[in-house]
Amino acid sequence: MAKISRKHRSTGRRSPLATVALLAIGLLTTGGAYALATTTATAESQAAAANEQLIEEGKKLFAANCASCHGLNLEGSKEGPALVGVGALAVDFQVGTGRMPMAFQGPQAARKAPQFTQDQIDAMAAYVASSGPGPALPDERFLEATGDAAKGAELFRINCAMCHNVAGAGGALTEGKWAPQLKGLDARYIYGAMVTGPQAMPVFNDLNISPEEKRDIITYLDYVSENPSVGGFDLGSLGPVSEGLFIWIFGLGGLVAITVWLTARSN
Repeated sequence: MAKISRKHRSTGRRSPLATVALLAIGLLTTGGAYALATTTATAESQAAAANEQLIEEGKKLFAANCASCHGLNLEGSKEGPALVGVGALAVDFQVGTGRMPMAFQGPQAARKAPQFTQDQIDAMAAYVASSGPGPALPDERFLEATGDAAKGAELFRINCAMCHNVAGAGGALTEGKWAPQLKGLDARYIYGAMVTGPQAMPVFNDLNISPEEKRDIITYLDYVSENPSVGGFDLGSLGPVSEGLFIWIFGLGGLVAITVWLTARSN
């Protein structure tokens, strides 16, 4: 019995290697947690520094190219509106489409080739966005033409076709303004226009038209741009004005020419 008891006590003892293993596991766990926390803090610090640098670069670009109209502190002037709180999306749309800086004062800023690179536009957008909360750039998934084109067509007819034409060909508005054509336009600018409401366009925020519905509209416009008119030559998709003019000039003109030819032949 004594031998059995001693054997039981000897096998129940903790091995010295177990203590070493526990210490090693504890050190590895503590070290790993510290390294992870340090890496995260470093990454956040680097991201914040990069963002500050981007904002500073945007501030310099804004002061050199935009402040004469919009003010050094985005407060606006008689020549241009205040930009506090308009968000990065408004800057991306206006500068990315070349509407800003304006070539000349007029009823509406015309679209032209952009004067800045995308990196410079991003910097100015970051500076303006730092002034206050505003619409940010959308998630890329809402810019892909993968939505419901049929639903997008219905939404476009209800909300947009009265100005832009059902085919997105654009049209004239009052007081010298116009609705631009939308065929072949970059999806980010279509989305930006709906959210920010530039020029005479109303604002369609997410309560009016959800991001998913905006994607449906983008899908419809992409379909219209990529597919030819099923009715043949679309005459610019401008509707009865261009069609009537075509019939008046070529249709009636052709009838007159045939009448003259028949009369001359009979004589």
